Amino acid sequence: MFQEARKYQAFYTKSTPIVDYMVQNLSLKSDDRILEPCGGDGVFVESIIDKNEYAYVDIYELNEKSIKILNKKFSYLPNVRIKHSDTLLDEELIFNSSFGGIYDKIIANPPYGAWQDYEKRDVLKKLFPNIYTKETYGLFLYRSIELLRDKGLLTFIIPDTYLNLHMHKALRKHILKKTKIKELALFPSSFFPGVNFGYANLSIITLEKCFNQKECLNNNFKIINGFKNVEQLSDINSETDLNIKIYHQKDIYTNPDHAFLISDNFEIINAINNSKLKIGEIASCVTGFYSGDDKTFLQVSNTDLKNAKNYNIVNPNSINRDYQNISNLLDGINGTKHFIPIVKGGNVKYLKSEGWFMNWSKEAVKHYKTDKKARFQNPQFYFKFGIGVPMISSSSITASLIEYKLFDQSIVGIFPKDESLTYYLLAFFNSPTCNKFIRTINPSANNPANYIKKIPFIIPEKHVLNLINQKTSEILNSIKQLGGYNDDTEREIWSIIEEIYQID
Repeated sequence: MFQEARKYQAFYTKSTPIVDYMVQNLSLKSDDRILEPCGGDGVFVESIIDKNEYAYVDIYELNEKSIKILNKKFSYLPNVRIKHSDTLLDEELIFNSSFGGIYDKIIANPPYGAWQDYEKRDVLKKLFPNIYTKETYGLFLYRSIELLRDKGLLTFIIPDTYLNLHMHKALRKHILKKTKIKELALFPSSFFPGVNFGYANLSIITLEKCFNQKECLNNNFKIINGFKNVEQLSDINSETDLNIKIYHQKDIYTNPDHAFLISDNFEIINAINNSKLKIGEIASCVTGFYSGDDKTFLQVSNTDLKNAKNYNIVNPNSINRDYQNISNLLDGINGTKHFIPIVKGGNVKYLKSEGWFMNWSKEAVKHYKTDKKARFQNPQFYFKFGIGVPMISSSSITASLIEYKLFDQSIVGIFPKDESLTYYLLAFFNSPTCNKFIRTINPSANNPANYIKKIPFIIPEKHVLNLINQKTSEILNSIKQLGGYNDDTEREIWSIIEEIYQID
């Protein structure tokens, strides 16, 4: 049962307000030709037939159990056709999408993150060369847009990750250039109690196919959020406490990576769009090392460290404190002193205490370079002076120094081309200003390198830079000597950075 759920990732739409809202957005007509590309248990088709009993509906579904349910519900209706087929690979649909589309209306709750075997993934990459193939909902959306006639309407309920994530850049471009977005409703997945979508937030996107790219980019559309309960979808226009804003499609298109930057802070969006420099231009942002088997190769100074209980205690006599002076260090270390410190994730500001040690013997390094699970990636940045930003943060992004150590794949290593900017960058990445930028660029708690690269960067005047460097140095020295730092010093740095960026 678990394998089948993992394969199809079908979460059926049981919420009446959501179904009613989506069907209403289709503006149904008696002669509509409608597609449900992933029929599920038929809840959308039931609602459509209830409102428009003569509508011609094509239902596609891959799951055999769902096909039985659909046949039981609709096989008696001559205007409903049920096809047991894969929407993404169906030859009839591929043919129809290549000739401008045939459907007037399309509605769906497509599968999210359904597992694709490697053979099918290769086929999908050829069919959808620019679309991220590991996430199925984007493929369904792309295919469905291509199947719409000009002026045809589509409404999908999908995770909101396509709005910002780097891997969905091509999908956003396709939406913005080939359709007019009518409305975008954003709400938490908690509106579906008992269902684990694997996503914090969902969206309902309603759009109209348009062959005129100029018209598409000149289109204005609504983004609606602030929902407190699902019933508010029933009558959006009468809900006074909802947050409804109008956006210009061309403005979204001109954002970096065509991202939907929908922060309330105009200054932040303006700075992202108009900055002369980005972090990626002044620093290398790279992912770190992974042994492939940390339980074997990684050891800890003590098991009181967070997540350290299942690791072996390192022998202090096996730690090499002089590793920075070893030639050809990337080939490993001879002798018994072959454990070296490694910087791992965890939301610690400025400086992490030393507690994790990696086996860096010649034999171990040979394993890291050849093992399929290991990641000996970006080695030119190992044992350099830089900054580590955890891939996953809590409420705020944090950064700590990488002082000529190894760093693992749970953090992004940031190495300024001009090393004199390191302390300034360290202060910046620990500031509320930086957090506003990264959460606008990517609202999730993830901080992959591609998003960090897009953060605007301003080099201040030399006396201001020196002041920030001095204050940051004070914080670092205090941590080393006293185990903590004065919050007033940090707040002073934050105020200076706010002034540099002119962001409240």
